[in-house]
Amino acid sequence: MEGHVLVKKLLSADNRRRSYRDNSQVYRKSRQVMIVNKAYRYRIYPTREQKMMFAKTFGCVRFIYNKMLSDRIDYYKETGQKLNNTPAQYKEEFPWLKEVDSLALANAQMNLNKAYSHFWNDSQHFGKPRFKSKKNRRASYSTNNQKGSVRIEGHKVKLPKVGWVKLCQHRPLPENSIIKTVTISQTPSGKYYISMLVEYENQILPVIPKTFLGLDFAMHGLYVASDEDEAKYPDFLRKAGKRLAKAQRKLSQKQKESHNREKQRLRVAILHEKVANQRRDFLHKKARYLADRYDVIGIEDISVKAMAKRKKGGKFSFGKSVADNGWNMFTNMLEYKLAWQGKKLIKIDKWYPSSQLCHVCGYQNHETKDLSVREWDCPKCGSHHNRDKNAAINIREEARRISA
Repeated sequence: MEGHVLVKKLLSADNRRRSYRDNSQVYRKSRQVMIVNKAYRYRIYPTREQKMMFAKTFGCVRFIYNKMLSDRIDYYKETGQKLNNTPAQYKEEFPWLKEVDSLALANAQMNLNKAYSHFWNDSQHFGKPRFKSKKNRRASYSTNNQKGSVRIEGHKVKLPKVGWVKLCQHRPLPENSIIKTVTISQTPSGKYYISMLVEYENQILPVIPKTFLGLDFAMHGLYVASDEDEAKYPDFLRKAGKRLAKAQRKLSQKQKESHNREKQRLRVAILHEKVANQRRDFLHKKARYLADRYDVIGIEDISVKAMAKRKKGGKFSFGKSVADNGWNMFTNMLEYKLAWQGKKLIKIDKWYPSSQLCHVCGYQNHETKDLSVREWDCPKCGSHHNRDKNAAINIREEARRISA
């Protein structure tokens, strides 16, 4: 399931509940058996009539979200109180809302309630709910499985109000799994996908840590590892930069609302989708490689968003490099892949001086605060250090200390 995606540990690894967001949610039911919620994403191939129904559902979900949000804003301005409105209240005024899945509208209401809840409870980190734009090419809606309303038979999936849709199931669902919710999405390039959240029993035993690894974030190479080779991220976005610029120039020259502009927009969307797929594939393979070989992996808890911003008075910005390598996506993948195997990802405090400490004798060199210092010699023990490699080793040892 797309998305966006932080992994939040609610409780520790004993007989208490744990939760992992991104592609999985894990809940401890007993000391051995765990109820696991995991999402599987497949591509679907709807017919022309089914595409029309999807488009209608996307539009109705967007409309009901915006309508309910508008009414809540107006009601709060008039009375100073919250309005508890539901999609059912609008079906008489807008009868075409009855043509789509009612659970899709209900999920839109739940999303709005969640957005308001985040805003009221933590306005420092969450802004006011915003209206959904019709111009956004990435459309989606969610529905629930009720008494088999969503099921897979052969190479097709049954969806409420849509019927049987052709499905490319490249990997099977777990045995005895129950489909809880599904999300239908359309990419800017016009492809359709379905994400299925299934629930099943699984046994995840905690691993006694024996092998440790430290990863130091690298602007261009993704990371430098303490006991592995560098990631050598291929910079997919920069390699496709000229083609993207040329395609974008052609798009800007097309007449608005014309058929040729829509065709060129599709070409640009396909180029961006290819870069995103290349990045995701590379990060998945790297995360799987490390998760299979190490029990505990330590990383720095850095703010990539802050690094991407241009500093006041600064002459340069790391925005493009940071956005291209997908560090946050990589750490999310790494965390849930480790969690599935009973392993740990440990985030080291961002103020830990990993680049300043000599990993041999522990001497702290304050001169390395200057980022231009890439190599240095320890004045205490005489050891020669590469800045990033030394930081990765220090992160590994700090992760070892925390996990003890």
